[in-house]
Amino acid sequence: MEKLRCVVERITFRNEQNGYSVLKCRAKGYNDLVAVVGLMPEVHVGSVLALEGSWRVDAKYGRQFTAETFEETLPATVYGIEKYLGSGLVKGIGPKFARAIVRQFGAETLNVIDDHPLRLREVPGIGETRIRRIRESWEAQKEIKNIMVFLQDHQVTTGHATKIYKTYGNDSIRVVQENPYRLADDIWGIGFRTADTIAQKMGFEKTKYVRLRSGVLYTLNRLAEEGHCYATREQLTKAGAALLEVEDALITMTLDEMIRARDVITEPRPEPEAPVIYLPPFFYAESGAARRLTAIDRYPAKISVPKEGLAERISRLTGMTYDPVQMEAIERAAGSKVMILTGGPGTGKTTTTLGIIRAFQSSGARILLAAPTGRAAKRLSEATGLEAKTLHRLLEFKPPEGYQRSEENPLEGDVLIVDESSMIDILLLYSLLKAVPEAMTLILVGDVDQLPSVGAGNVLRDLIDSGVFPVVRLTRIFRQAQKSRIITNAHRINQGQMPDLRNGKESDFFFIEKEEPETAAREIVTLVKERLPRHYGVRPEEIQVLTPMQRGVVGAVNLNQLLQEAINPGDGGLKRGGFRFRAGDKVMQIRNNYDKEVFNGDIGTIAAVSPEDGELTIRFEGRDVVYDASELDELTLAYAVTIHKSQGSEYPIVVLPILMTHYVMLERNLIYTGVTRAKKVLVAVGTRKALYTAVRTVTATGRNTLLAERLRRGRE
Repeated sequence: MEKLRCVVERITFRNEQNGYSVLKCRAKGYNDLVAVVGLMPEVHVGSVLALEGSWRVDAKYGRQFTAETFEETLPATVYGIEKYLGSGLVKGIGPKFARAIVRQFGAETLNVIDDHPLRLREVPGIGETRIRRIRESWEAQKEIKNIMVFLQDHQVTTGHATKIYKTYGNDSIRVVQENPYRLADDIWGIGFRTADTIAQKMGFEKTKYVRLRSGVLYTLNRLAEEGHCYATREQLTKAGAALLEVEDALITMTLDEMIRARDVITEPRPEPEAPVIYLPPFFYAESGAARRLTAIDRYPAKISVPKEGLAERISRLTGMTYDPVQMEAIERAAGSKVMILTGGPGTGKTTTTLGIIRAFQSSGARILLAAPTGRAAKRLSEATGLEAKTLHRLLEFKPPEGYQRSEENPLEGDVLIVDESSMIDILLLYSLLKAVPEAMTLILVGDVDQLPSVGAGNVLRDLIDSGVFPVVRLTRIFRQAQKSRIITNAHRINQGQMPDLRNGKESDFFFIEKEEPETAAREIVTLVKERLPRHYGVRPEEIQVLTPMQRGVVGAVNLNQLLQEAINPGDGGLKRGGFRFRAGDKVMQIRNNYDKEVFNGDIGTIAAVSPEDGELTIRFEGRDVVYDASELDELTLAYAVTIHKSQGSEYPIVVLPILMTHYVMLERNLIYTGVTRAKKVLVAVGTRKALYTAVRTVTATGRNTLLAERLRRGRE
């Protein structure tokens, strides 16, 4: 093993998942920068590294030092100190202030910050507020360094160490030593596998109960992420045993103890089916939603809408003529407590909803309108002329208390109409229903043929399949909508037919044949950057690329990097998770953050970047939200997003890659959902074979749910 001491000059590459890094370093005795590779989680520019390893010659990259072990120490040279402070490590100090501080204090800089921080007043431009932030950040970083030293042998990144410190503070090391599996329970972004790696390094036995319990919970959570509300006992035992590499009998005993402790909830099923096992939130949500829907449906309505002359009255109020099926929907809504309206694009869901609203208004009803996302709520409001709220706003969500509207403080009104109901998962449905008084009429509107919700459950499908509530399905495409090839092709896809791919000047649906993924990716960049903006007079940021997958050449991750470099190039910004976030970038939130009131799938634009403070300011629908550097793993670039993440949104222009490299995701409802996101223009890039495969592939939306069955039982 050879030794090398060097200063990190540049970070060429870092894998955020395992810490593998490629560094360019300045080392004594070497005129040129030295390439250093190895597992070095989150070392910073300017850091001094004491390395042990060996020199190797890579066929492609040349001579490199492969580090087997490393130790990060504070920089000793003035140059190194400036690089270190300017790396964004310490909040309040960016490259500009780092230069000014080092110019003032030279080699004593780190001692000044450590022991005499008030002397920073001597630096022009640094005031009391900035000094306070620097002190707080410096102290936190020192504590994080201690944690990092403790966790370094377990290959835990500094990003995770920061989260651990934020959650547990000075108790971090004690918590990790006592039960590392708590990390998976308490900290978003640290899953069971990471916690298990730490535990194994610390000598935790594979058969220890805390490990088995955590593995079972992880398995159930993974199933929930795939849309399932429960697992069968057999399914959970097999998956858990495979994950944990233990005998089935140990999982069985663990499950028995977890059921006794109410960590999970089991429910017997009629023979020959086995009992099913729920995480408590999903059990209470599913059973509670069924109970609330049954109670609402049985309770007399507060408002009575006279049916006599209703058709003429509604046509007069709206100025529209309704066909028999639309009129049936209006009459059903007027005479029901819970009712479902479904249909594809161009079938008149919005005009029918407007007719339902006018029917109730004519009888003096107070109407509430809502949708799962801000964009869907805005569209509903524009279509009806009434205020529409997101479900979170309707339920008056306030962190950290949660929803203010509930059984104790119900919604006030006579009728609640919820659009884009296919997006509602079981947890959100239950939160909503708890706030709906039994006398209120509930009308759910949505396209059941779209993808089901990102979260667990298959709510709209289950409500329809239960057969308990009136359902009206609109199928007729209206004359005006028939002029749109987007709409006619969406219906063809939904019926298992190939879409019309004849490109024409007057068409709003275009198909560009590209077989090679690399060629398709280049074509997409050209379309977004040049051709579509020039032809339609829009900015590139207004065009949305929707792709079936995250990975691959034409996946969201790679397309985002290509599109960012084409549309918003530069060196500035903050780096995290393989992305560099710059001012002007389009970004998406990828988890619900109730404190910030920003939710999974929300898209915003980076309004400002502060390297000194390690912060981004992002504008979501006119509201500015600040993100700390440690929170950037909640964000991803959004020039390209997956079709799943686009639910509930509409975009003027959509570019949709469909290639055989997406094979595992090529399904009818996925492509149907992607096509129906385009409002004015859709450009598909790919192959006819891939499109044919998607149109012909119908995967049953087989999610483990019992909502439909619970509703039927409630009727007995």
